[in-house]
Amino acid sequence: MKESNLKKILNNIEEIIASGFIILTTVLVVINVFMRYFLKTGLYWSEEVATASFVWAVFIGAVAGYKKGKHIGVDILVNLLPASIQKVVVIMVDIVLILLNGYMTYLAVIFISLSYIKPTPVLGISSAYISSALLVSFTWVTIYSVIFLVRDIRRTDYSKGGDIL
Repeated sequence: MKESNLKKILNNIEEIIASGFIILTTVLVVINVFMRYFLKTGLYWSEEVATASFVWAVFIGAVAGYKKGKHIGVDILVNLLPASIQKVVVIMVDIVLILLNGYMTYLAVIFISLSYIKPTPVLGISSAYISSALLVSFTWVTIYSVIFLVRDIRRTDYSKGGDIL
């Protein structure tokens, strides 16, 4: 594989993983609908697997949105501030996001430890397999938050306005 293809894959790994889970969800639902409608039977486990796959797609997709700055942010007031103040505000926001996402990661660990003993209704596997989407996504977002903090500390072009948060 060429280095540029590998770089594209790594730059879009969250979207690729989330897309895989969405494809799995869609395929399972379509197959089960077809089987129930035409064959009068169904895959007893498909709803549970499709739901788990959808949960993973949502949380990994949220990581992709965070990484690319696609979540909603209101920065109209920050853009009106002088560049030096903008930098301070952006860095403060980055620190708050690190703390919040880190705390959510901690809560995800607690949630998984509590859901570990609870089996899923159909397959009887640990609910922790589904709940671990929380841990993976919030850990990933926390890592990106640290990366954004470092980027924003090094950044010097706040005077141009535009999306800074």
